[in-house]
Amino acid sequence: MPQLVRPADLINKYYAQHEVARQILLEHSRQVTRRALKIARNFIANEPLDLQFIAEAAMLHDIGMIMTNTPELDCHGSGSYLRHGIAGREILEKEGLPKHALVCERHIGIGLTAEEIRTQELPLPQRDMLPLTLEEQIICYADLFYSKNENKRGKEKTVAMVRKSIGRFGEEKLIVFEEWRKRFEPELG
Repeated sequence: MPQLVRPADLINKYYAQHEVARQILLEHSRQVTRRALKIARNFIANEPLDLQFIAEAAMLHDIGMIMTNTPELDCHGSGSYLRHGIAGREILEKEGLPKHALVCERHIGIGLTAEEIRTQELPLPQRDMLPLTLEEQIICYADLFYSKNENKRGKEKTVAMVRKSIGRFGEEKLIVFEEWRKRFEPELG
């Protein structure tokens, strides 16, 4: 029988002393979860989607931000924000949630290849961190529409805004985004 996952309990455990960070994380994660579940419910696929997993993993995808040094998010750990996916993976693996942990690691942007990490000298392990499963891709895609930045918090980005943001990282990333958009939300054209 699968382990019962209560995202709120895990968030409260790691954010007990960081109320501002907890509120930022909850607001952002709820937005991502709502969009991811909407996409999953509307998605017609030959393979069944695990809605419970999507809800849990979307709520926990940014849990690692508390381990970074990002004072504007009330996070006073060490390391750059770029490492929040790795930190989240470590937290959720420790909690016995390896499948959820992979979502944390693989959701950064559109995902990262080992080659990108190496050539850009990113402070990350040199391995592919790309969303592989349909559930991972849906969560990664949904995350692109919401920011934790103080000026943008709570607001949904338009497709044009996401394109502009993703486009900064190269044409290949933009192609992946467009493929996902057509597959997950074709009505957004």
